[in-house]
Amino acid sequence: MNIRKLQPDEILPLDLLLLADPSRKLVEEYVKRGHCYVAEVDSHQIGVYVLLPTRPDTIELVNVAVSESLHGQGYGKQLVNHAIEQARELGYATIEVGTGSTGVTQLALYQKCGFRMTGIDRDFFVRHYEEEIYENGMRLRDMVRLSQDL
Repeated sequence: MNIRKLQPDEILPLDLLLLADPSRKLVEEYVKRGHCYVAEVDSHQIGVYVLLPTRPDTIELVNVAVSESLHGQGYGKQLVNHAIEQARELGYATIEVGTGSTGVTQLALYQKCGFRMTGIDRDFFVRHYEEEIYENGMRLRDMVRLSQDL
């Protein structure tokens, strides 16, 4: 797998980005302000992530997605670890991530990659998304915030 920064003249891999965030409007807004990286296997885009500078010395991993047919094969972990290294190379001291409170798999992934829970943003998904989101048979309401010192 090759992971590289998406070039400004390339088409945004919206199909992948929308797997992790169902709001096209929000995705398009934060991609403009962030750094988008794509993962490729045999010239096919199979994964993506976005790093978004948020505060001095802090960057947030705001979207991590892998093609659904490739889940459970370690690509997500490789993307998260690559994002951590990129954040370090870009000179940031802290990397943060937020994920849905009902996403057990995602929470485990981030913790395996060294993130620690720092808080809960209650009703985040209710405030920021027009459509109700369901994950693992439950309505997604809260965001779990995690961070890691670099």
